[in-house]
Amino acid sequence: MLGKTCTALAALLLGYGTAAAQPTPPSEDNYYRIVRLPIPEGVVLEAGGLEILPDGRLAVATRRGDIWLVENAFADPPEDVKFHRFAHGLHEVLGLAWRDGWLYVTQRCEVSRLKDADGDGRADVVESVSDAWEITGDYHEYAFGSRFDAEGRMWVVLCLTGSFSSNCKYRGWCLRIDEDGRVLPTASGIRSPGGIGMNAAGDVFYTDNQGPWNGTCSLKHLKPGSFQGHPAGNVWYDLEEARAAMGPRPKDPESGSRMAIEAKKIPEYVPPAILFPYDKMGKSASGIAWDDTGGKFGPFAGQVFVGDQSHSTVMRCFLEQVDGVYQGACFMFREGFGSGTLPLLFAKDGSLFAGGTNRGWGSRGREPFALERVVWTGKTPFEVHEMRARPDGFELTFTEPVDRKSAGDPGSYNLTTYTYIFQASYGSPEVDHTTPKIRGITVAEDGRSVRLAIDGLQIGHVHELHMDGLRSTGGRPLLHPIGYYTLNVIPAK
Repeated sequence: MLGKTCTALAALLLGYGTAAAQPTPPSEDNYYRIVRLPIPEGVVLEAGGLEILPDGRLAVATRRGDIWLVENAFADPPEDVKFHRFAHGLHEVLGLAWRDGWLYVTQRCEVSRLKDADGDGRADVVESVSDAWEITGDYHEYAFGSRFDAEGRMWVVLCLTGSFSSNCKYRGWCLRIDEDGRVLPTASGIRSPGGIGMNAAGDVFYTDNQGPWNGTCSLKHLKPGSFQGHPAGNVWYDLEEARAAMGPRPKDPESGSRMAIEAKKIPEYVPPAILFPYDKMGKSASGIAWDDTGGKFGPFAGQVFVGDQSHSTVMRCFLEQVDGVYQGACFMFREGFGSGTLPLLFAKDGSLFAGGTNRGWGSRGREPFALERVVWTGKTPFEVHEMRARPDGFELTFTEPVDRKSAGDPGSYNLTTYTYIFQASYGSPEVDHTTPKIRGITVAEDGRSVRLAIDGLQIGHVHELHMDGLRSTGGRPLLHPIGYYTLNVIPAK
């Protein structure tokens, strides 16, 4: 009896097993489950594109050139999932879009459209929509295609030949293509895209990956007429159709400079909306999906989710426009996918599909390929909901009320900044580090927001904010306590 009393007293003093105990930090699984769909033996999925058909089947395009239709993809547990091959013999499909009875596919060499005319479940009509660009056979010449925009056009982003050059027509460009194949050159300066998508306003973004003129991976706004930073593809301004759509060739950036400096010198240049700090947030940014589920996926409606193929993860991004320029913050969202995350797609039931592949690229997820669905459990994680730039600092909002004492304590935060060299060489280390000072903290009465007054904001820098000391009113720490805000413009008010 005495031993039990001593043990209980020790637990009380140490804060275990009593009312004074700190709650066990929950895991990502508590809030968002990963449902792994079984892939039949002999099916090499290597997903490159996803689309949901009007009858509810999930179409999955593969890097091997197949398109599979998946029945019962929403089953949970996924015991009755059935795969049926709709088409094969295509060339590395990295984009799917359904329109008017046709399945549009973005292949490495063209946009095509497929139809099952006789109703046997297989494509028997294949038409070329546009082959406005060219290929050389270099493995790096990926082509990623979007779904249709409000004007009935698909957006296609074309990787360079290798990392450094544009050895054939429109490599390193974005093209808009309508359902009849008419082509509109839209943006230059692309290096190596990993995904493309559009927000509710119809603005289109793509992910670009670390390499020449890209110090780290990033999310970029494909503003029509813009230059995205890599000058190799600008040789195609010599084409009359490109000049007619885009205007004259922009000035080349100066190697060894900084993105914020070159943005002032080159009017066409649009700096990245969000920089993903290399290795901290991943090494190969990929698919893009906006949460358009109206809250069925949890508290992040309207925000954008971005995959990382190398780390087999999904990130969450909050975007805002300041003076017409996109910028915002990224946070980790979900780890533990079975293979390298590539395409993402939200479904109307409020779940998020993720396709995975690791051939040739490698990934933390050890499976060669995977097809998974992320499902919200109905529990709300304690997270930073938004991180907004203010004239004198940042404003944070939360998914749950924050403990006002911890939120008002300067020791709960740690802020540093850095940027990357804008250069023709491959990648960049973090450079130009600074340590801004948090000189004031204002916590809202309801605990839903915190205003940080900061001396030393840095245009063109990632602002890395650690919030390890924050607690919810229930004593929980943030599920993901680090935010990375890319500051392109300091708001005037």
